Amino acid sequence: MRSATYDHFGKPTEVLSIGDRPTPEPKANEVRVKTVLASIHNHDLLTIRGQYGFKPKMPAIGGSEAVGIIDAVGSEVKNLKVGQRVAAASVQATWAEYFVAVEDMVFPMPDSLDDEMAAQLIAMPLSALMLLEFLDLQAGQWVIQNAANGAVGKSLAMLAAARGVKTINVVRSSDAIAELEAIGVKHNINTEEDSWRDQVKSIIGDDKISAAVDSVGGEDSGSLLSLLGHGGTFAVFGAMSGKPMMLNPTDMIFKQATLKGFWGSKLSQEMSVENKQRLVDELIDRAVSGQLKLPTEATFDLADILKAVDGKMQSDKKGKVLLKP
Repeated sequence: MRSATYDHFGKPTEVLSIGDRPTPEPKANEVRVKTVLASIHNHDLLTIRGQYGFKPKMPAIGGSEAVGIIDAVGSEVKNLKVGQRVAAASVQATWAEYFVAVEDMVFPMPDSLDDEMAAQLIAMPLSALMLLEFLDLQAGQWVIQNAANGAVGKSLAMLAAARGVKTINVVRSSDAIAELEAIGVKHNINTEEDSWRDQVKSIIGDDKISAAVDSVGGEDSGSLLSLLGHGGTFAVFGAMSGKPMMLNPTDMIFKQATLKGFWGSKLSQEMSVENKQRLVDELIDRAVSGQLKLPTEATFDLADILKAVDGKMQSDKKGKVLLKP
């Protein structure tokens, strides 16, 4: 089968190539899916670079999320059948014509969701929902996040609003503000403006910020912590800057803040099937109702994998880049 493969870690545009790999056979508790569309996520690219928490055996096929049609099932699979249209995330090797996944990681998709939406419905939006529950955020509370124009940031803002949780969405440019406003997200802050911290305080008034989500690291971590309310939770989601977090210990101590690391893929794998299905059902409902919008930047044929993972394409994107095997 055709697939996007690599035999050593490195820059995606330098190590990826199109290869012919054996079509995988499902184990007893797995299904095989004929891929329709697969997503390209930042963590997929970090995995190829060897910089992610999961390191595949070589040679490897890229990708971790896709939508497709089940074409084979293992002997112990109970709730899925051949011919079903499904989505899967936190799996492996989806940048190929076929992939296999454990039944518990695969979810039927309704006809009301098109392939472009279904191909990116689970990984990032599910992480956003899991973050809301990880932080135990309730309706009326405030959460602040940086890199808010990223895939998880946008999903978090939209899904939080649907639950009545209020977000402060921190970005670094007026273009990013426009991105968020285009999908109906409110309370967006541009750190290029000197008064941005005062703007945050003006928005929340006498309320406090109950949680912060840091996807950047470096000095940005300390900026978020300085705005966190007493007894708040600081969640580390990513490190886009590539720099160590710079946190003021005085803020940590006197705010009595709790610092927690969040690894969505690991939590997803450990979550009960029933709990995960509950969250996926919510995602489907929000997507169908229009409360969750998941734009697509471009769709590439698998043969054009190097164009799809190009740095400029990935850095300039305003939606998800998809692959069609």
